[in-house]
Amino acid sequence: MNARPLAAAPSRPLPPTGEGRLLSGIRDDGRALSLNEHVATYGSARDGARAEAFVAELESSGLTGRGGAAFPIAAKFQAVAAGRRRPVVVVNGAESEPASGKDRALLRTLPHLVLDGAVLAAEALGAKQVIVAVSRGAAVEQAALAAAVAERARARVDGNVSLRVASVPRAFVAGEETALVHFLDGGPAKPTFTPPRPFERGVGGAPTLVQNVETLAHAALISRFGADWFREVGTESEPGSALLTLSGAVRRPGIHEAALGTRFETLVDEASGLTQPVSGFLVGGYFGTWVPADALLRLRLLDADLGLHGASLGTRAIVALPADACAVGEIARVTYYLAGESAGQCGPCVHGLAAIAEGMERVASGRADDRDRLARWVDVVRGRGACKHPDGVTRFVASGLDVFADEVGLHLRHGRCGARPSAVLPIPREVRNE
Repeated sequence: MNARPLAAAPSRPLPPTGEGRLLSGIRDDGRALSLNEHVATYGSARDGARAEAFVAELESSGLTGRGGAAFPIAAKFQAVAAGRRRPVVVVNGAESEPASGKDRALLRTLPHLVLDGAVLAAEALGAKQVIVAVSRGAAVEQAALAAAVAERARARVDGNVSLRVASVPRAFVAGEETALVHFLDGGPAKPTFTPPRPFERGVGGAPTLVQNVETLAHAALISRFGADWFREVGTESEPGSALLTLSGAVRRPGIHEAALGTRFETLVDEASGLTQPVSGFLVGGYFGTWVPADALLRLRLLDADLGLHGASLGTRAIVALPADACAVGEIARVTYYLAGESAGQCGPCVHGLAAIAEGMERVASGRADDRDRLARWVDVVRGRGACKHPDGVTRFVASGLDVFADEVGLHLRHGRCGARPSAVLPIPREVRNE
């Protein structure tokens, strides 16, 4: 990742070229850009579209949310704007997906770009308050944000919009937008699907725009350089670039940026290739889908392509599982973790996920052939939770049992598959009480 030179910057910087729309501004030393450096790199947010044109520019850009759901950002703005009270803007920087790190990378290196996007959103909606929600474990990111907020206050660049950084729990479900709203209102960080949704009644009962960190950073650039510039990369139906967190058996793991529509094989090549043969890829994080390695490498970085395998980009966390790692053991270990991260609000989650985790452990140890029962429990639990947590877990388990069916058979016959026990998929330490 190469930082753009800061010396002798033009009065209005040129837009980033190529696919590195966001990462082009990151310094080589990884230090956060100061406000002056940020303006020298990207120009002032005041040079971009005014509030009345901002949402129209976003709609023309085709930008969708980069946090998992890929919802059109302009439609979300319009839903919040339809409310009768003054809205609130919440920047979702919780990033509770263990395999993802892209949002934390932006917060600690380009905090002003994210805050620009949030303030522009607030001004477009008539909001006076922006709350940036960051995980309690993200100390470096919180410090970078605190310094950026203080700089902006001294420079008085945000008009009548106030900025506040909020520390949120590290629980897996805490990053869901309704969980954030509940927590910011003084309740537990627990999600729900029941109305009202945050755009109707969110923080303090006000219509609330909850938007992902990366999404707002893209919005800040679209405001400056326009929808046509954003669409110079990507495809007509899925425009722009996206940040991805690559891990597992790749030579250069970390945060990468690629145009939507790029072949997965090209993405892996740009990460300096694989370190060894791979049995499968987990696409979209722990609520994502397992895809066979040979199939994924032929696909493009598009939800349209991934949908053919029941997958989507989701959180854009992609894990390459080495062929010599025990896939069944990995699935069992993560399923146990996810069952423990239940919000505890309904039977399908509390009891159903516990039963699925126990069944996966029995299969992994070869103690019992629970495949039929696992299939039945997955069907019973799917779509019946008080939130989307059971749906995500069942997707992860069902796709794993399908992709690694041969390995499952070896476990049931021999108690193991011959692969090494591993811990490729990260699981956070217990921090719920922090």
